[in-house]
This record gives sequence, C-alpha cells and structure tokens, in this order.
Amino acid sequence: MGTSRKALRSPVHGSVIGIEVMVGQAVAAGQTLLLLEAMKMEVPLEAPVPGIVRAIAAAVGDVVDEGSTLVELEPGAAPVAPPKATPPPDPRVPRADLQVLLDRRELLEDASRPDAVARRRAQGGRTARENVADLLDAGSLLEYGAHAVAAQRSRRGLDDLQRNTPADGLITATGSVNAAQFGAERSRVAVMAYDYTVLAGTQGYFNHRKSDRLLEIADAQRLPLVLFAEGGGGRPGDVDSITIAGLHCTTFQRFARLSGQVPVVGIVSGRCFAGNAALLGCCDVVIATDNASIGMGGPAMIEGGGLGRVHADEVGPVSVQGPNGVIDLQVADEAAAVAAARRYLGYFQGPLSASAAAGGDALSLRLALPANRNALYDPRVIVNTVMDEGSVLELRRDFGVGVITALARIGGQAVAVVASQPRHLGGALDAPGCDKLARFMQLADAFALPIITFVDTPGFMVGPESEKTAMVRRAGRLFVTAASLRIPVFSVMLRRGYGLGAMALTAGHFHAPVAIAAWPSGEFGPMGIEGSVRLGFRKELEAAAPEEREALFERLVADAVAKGQALNMASHLEIDDVIDPAETRDWLQRGLRSVAGRPLAQRRGFVDAW
Repeated sequence: MGTSRKALRSPVHGSVIGIEVMVGQAVAAGQTLLLLEAMKMEVPLEAPVPGIVRAIAAAVGDVVDEGSTLVELEPGAAPVAPPKATPPPDPRVPRADLQVLLDRRELLEDASRPDAVARRRAQGGRTARENVADLLDAGSLLEYGAHAVAAQRSRRGLDDLQRNTPADGLITATGSVNAAQFGAERSRVAVMAYDYTVLAGTQGYFNHRKSDRLLEIADAQRLPLVLFAEGGGGRPGDVDSITIAGLHCTTFQRFARLSGQVPVVGIVSGRCFAGNAALLGCCDVVIATDNASIGMGGPAMIEGGGLGRVHADEVGPVSVQGPNGVIDLQVADEAAAVAAARRYLGYFQGPLSASAAAGGDALSLRLALPANRNALYDPRVIVNTVMDEGSVLELRRDFGVGVITALARIGGQAVAVVASQPRHLGGALDAPGCDKLARFMQLADAFALPIITFVDTPGFMVGPESEKTAMVRRAGRLFVTAASLRIPVFSVMLRRGYGLGAMALTAGHFHAPVAIAAWPSGEFGPMGIEGSVRLGFRKELEAAAPEEREALFERLVADAVAKGQALNMASHLEIDDVIDPAETRDWLQRGLRSVAGRPLAQRRGFVDAW
C-alpha cells in the first residue's frame, strides 16, 4: 500500500453484507463504503475523509476479524459533494410500529368502550380506571401488564379480545398515595383493581399472572396494597391455558403472605364473590359501599350446590356483613371508599404536625362522666375530645359493639384507640368484643402503632348464654394476643375496672401498660362490686333482719367502692397515677414521648383475617 493511502479497518468481527462503492470511486467524508453485520446489528464502515477508493479487500459474505484491512483510501482527492441529505423525520408523526402501540393504548381507555361505561354509569358506579386514578396521586401510576387480554384466543379474534377484554379485566400498578403529606418514599403503594366491565371482574389466566407479578413486587419492596375486589371469582371461559383445575394458582398464598408485613386494604362496591371475596377476606381492613354484596359463592355456585336460587344482592349484603364483622368501614359510594382508603393508609405513613389541635375542650372532660356511677355516657365524645381534631377513624363500628376500636392521631402521631362501650352490656366484654379487640391489637402491633385504652368495664360477660359463644376460648385469645404485643400500651381507667375483663383491656394486667392512670371516678375490684358483696358477705346478709338487709348491703357496697377508689388504688401502687380528666391528652403525649424511638423486637406475624 502506497504511503499516501489510508487503510480502513473493520470495526467489528462480523460478516460483510454489502459493498456500497467501487474501486476508483471518489467518496465524501462520512460516506458508507461497506456494511457489516455483527450479532444481528448492521455496522457501517465509513470514509473518515474525502478521497478515492484504491482497493477493496473483502467480498460480500466474507467473515472478517476486527481490525482487518477492508478498504484502501487515497485521501486528498478532488472533493466530492456529500450525498443529498434526506430531511429528518417529523417526531410528531408516529412511525408505523409506534402507531400500533398508540392504537392499542386507546383500546385501554374507558372512552373506547362507551357502551360498557354507560352501563356502569346506569348502575351508579365508576370504572376501575377512574377508581385507580382517584386513589393514586396524579402522575404517579406505573402500570404492569396493561396489554394482556383474556386467554381466549382459540375461540375469539384478537381484535375482539383487545377491544372487549382490556388488561384482562385487572389493573395492576404501583404509585403514590398522600405524597404531598408524607413524602415520596413513604407514600408508595401497589394497587390491584378488578374491572367489572370486563367479564364481570372475573379472575382469568393472565390476570392471575399479573396479580402474582404485582404481589411479588409488593412483597419485595414492602409496598402497602390496595385491592378493588368487585368481581365474580374464577373464569371458566379462559380455554387457552392447559390447566385442568388450576388449583396450583399461587395468587391467594402470595396475597395472604402480605398480612402483617404491609397494610392491605380491600375496597368493594357491588358484587364480590368467590375468588375475589377470598382475597378481600385476607385484607386488614374492608371498606364496602352501601350496595355491596359479599360472599364466598355467587348465585351460580349457590344454585349449582343445590341450595336454591338467590339474587346476587341477597348473598351477603352490608346489612349482614357489617354486624357480623366482615366490613370494617361502610361508606356511601366508590368515591367515599377511595377517600377512606387514602385516609386509612395515612395512619401508616408517618407523623403529621405535632401542633395539631385537640378535638375538643380539655375541661369538658371533667363533665364527661355522669355523677351517678351507674349512668350511661358516650365514650366516643371522650375519644374525639382527647385525640387530634378530625383524626378518629372508627373500624368495625357495627360489630362487637361493646368495644370501640379506632385509628387516630394525638399530637400528630398515629395511634390505635380502644374504648369500652357501657351502652352495651354495661361495657362487659362479650365474644364478638373479644374477637374485635384481639384482631385490632394484632393490627396495631404489626405496624407499630401504640395502643391507648379507655377502660370502663364490669369484666367478661358471663352466664349460660354467653358460654354458648365459646367465651372461654375467645377470652383466652385476648390474653394470648396481649402477651405477644411488642408495641407500647397506655391505659386510662375512666370508671369501672373489674376482674379479668379489665385486665384484658390493659394488655393482660394493670402493670403491662407502659403507664396506667385513672380518672378520680375510677373504681376497682376483682369482680363487680355489687356481685362481690353479695358473694363475699352472703352469710352476713342472710343473717340480717329482712328490713335491715338492703341497708346493710348498701353500706357494704359503699365500703367496697371506697376501698377500690382510684386514689386508694394508686396509694397501693396498683395503678401508676390518678389524673385530672382535663390532663388526659397531655398525660398521653408525655407517655408517648417517653417511648419514642424504642426499637421493637423483630418478629414475623400476620393479622388474623378474623
């Protein structure tokens, strides 16, 4: 090669698939001389400077090594005009492959199915995409598996499936909720929304695969999960899969594994049966609209089991599922359900302003209890007065009504609140109340919410009718649950603190809480005072003259009340303090500050479905 010639070497190890010039041809700088292929990618060999091609050392089909000489170029020849440049494509005009994607995306939007949306509107409902958009902060949605369709390609055309089974009837995504309040890191959530306008929200082959993918992400990244559970369970029409029964499906186990690891919220409007209901039942909290009907089997399954015909709305309406404990929060419609879910999640996302105002006048607490020790009052007034204004969210209000359970904030810090309800059995703990309280304790412990109890109870409910409800085991569940708590407990004794029931409401015994204080109205004993007097002084009462018996009984009761009075209890160190009711909020805040930052024991657990 002459000294004036420049050797152009192969930039890759590959095959020559094209020779664009001839020997003796003048070329411009940047002009392609040869085209090579390496690992299915086309790599041009370009002229670095203007010149004349003096030799080509390869032919089409040759395999060449990286660095081997392929062309000899004599630089400095008469300049050659570069090839006429083609105008760059307009990025506003989609390329053919991009247009296919954009068309496909349009089919995912509600606007592409006006008839389905109109039917939904006629039922008073919103679409799944509207609910997800309302739940997640604007611009935060990251969707998974949007392009799936029902596994029915062997019986329906692809265009039909794309138009009528978008996302295979399940929206799976991550995003943020309440980021403006709690920051981006604390606000991330996962969401699964069954779409009732697509095959009645049934669970298909591909949407099970979608849910498994999302549940894996939620587990790995510890993301709270929100489930929109409206739908009819399994879908027999998915004929493309080769499964027989499909009972190796992992969705239900993956979903259940999140219990106790991250907050799991279930929302249901309309009908929720079978598989959808099974997932709903695993949630920490169930938020249901007034028109919800929830059941482990829908009308078809009920009839198939030989159990007769029943209308879908009669399977498990809220009038049944509220009082029996299935529903935690009942709301009017989907908009209210989404708002409740956003609010619920906030209790697990971090503190708010410590300067939050109390819900009421502290001095009013001095008059919260009637002077008559046997008169009724409303404990919700006390809870709402002590906690931050507007922060109390009561759960399972219609179930286990002898105990009030609520999430709330005090000084901006989220807490779990328990209060005896004397309007039901005088505040005695019955079987539903035990179940409600035990599960609420688990919920608080799983997510490190301190528990505050306001106690006024005569103890556990007793008697033959009570024992028919398995009270022995259900009361035992309270003690077993309390014994495993890792979170701090604070107890305020409002009035009566009698027997085992009072112990159960204070995490097992009066010294189990970090601190326990009583209002001056507090009265205590190993059992109800009247009952203990009749039992303990039976001989004296029987020996008294009939006309003196009632007076003796009243004196003995008065003596027992005086002995069990709050200040006397405190003087014997059985409780930690007696406080002015107006000091309750301040006393609790000081107590919470005393345990702030205390690490919890590491323990894997779950929140009972019941």
